[in-house]
Amino acid sequence: MSIALYKAANLFFFTFHTTLILFNTFGWIFRRYRFYNLITLLLTAFSWFILGIWYGWGYCVCTDWHWTIRNQLGYKDDTNSYIDLLIITFTGIEFDDKLIENATAGVFLVSIFFSILLNIRDYKRKD
Repeated sequence: MSIALYKAANLFFFTFHTTLILFNTFGWIFRRYRFYNLITLLLTAFSWFILGIWYGWGYCVCTDWHWTIRNQLGYKDDTNSYIDLLIITFTGIEFDDKLIENATAGVFLVSIFFSILLNIRDYKRKD
């Protein structure tokens, strides 16, 4: 693959993955998107906890693919966390890995809780 394609793929993953994270975090707020939000949250949970059995807890397919592309571009990322990479990239601030991991898990748990709760409520209201 040419360097231009790797650069385009890097930009794509920054855009797609960041959008997915934002959708996972806030998609449950909007009734129209709640069901899709629940699906993406469940896919995220599958990646983290089921694929994570073999690849390590919190394994993310998107992060793995993005890291492969960034490696081909010569980037040497010192973090295993995509959230950490985003924070460092956009603010220059480096937080403790455990803090990032715990905050990510906390936001995920809150998001999936509300997504499940509101999807159940919406389903019951249809009947």
